[in-house]
Amino acid sequence: MTSATRAPARTVFARALQWPADVQRAYSAGEERPLKGYLQLLSIYATGTFGAAAVAKLRHIPAPTRVGVGDLMLVGISTHKLSRMIAKDPVLSPLRAPFTRFKGQSGEAELAEEVRGHGLQHAAGELITCPFCLAQWVATALMAGLVLLPRQTRLLAATVTAKAISDTAQLLYDAVQKGNQSLPSPGGQDG
Repeated sequence: MTSATRAPARTVFARALQWPADVQRAYSAGEERPLKGYLQLLSIYATGTFGAAAVAKLRHIPAPTRVGVGDLMLVGISTHKLSRMIAKDPVLSPLRAPFTRFKGQSGEAELAEEVRGHGLQHAAGELITCPFCLAQWVATALMAGLVLLPRQTRLLAATVTAKAISDTAQLLYDAVQKGNQSLPSPGGQDG
């Protein structure tokens, strides 16, 4: 190989090495976006998903041909609640603390937190503070659980669903109580 043929090979190799930085720069438009961190999280998600599928295959557990309406409702409600708990619950804030900074309260028994750090730390912070983002991960884990450990997963999902129902009842009760306080009392000054 002559030096004339080595030069284009080096140029192609150099371009290939430069490509991720070029994509990052073009995508981010001057903002710091943790694309590498997102790729690392996607790798973790894919590894977990394929790992669960491999365990099912090794245990000769077939994938379900369909998901029943009851299981879908159970997983849907528990996914919503678990995602909100992981992302907002004050008691679970120690799990988020390495990735976030406390900002205050954002709702009934929910915290507002700001994502901190760079790279994977920032990407994980975005994931762990976003109930919408977490829902995919939680739903996948619950569905894998239904395949691998159906009884235990249904019990966990039912427990979290019961908490979601209870929380809704608590919020409705509070709303009714606040509404009753604004109504005039019977036999008030007008009567």
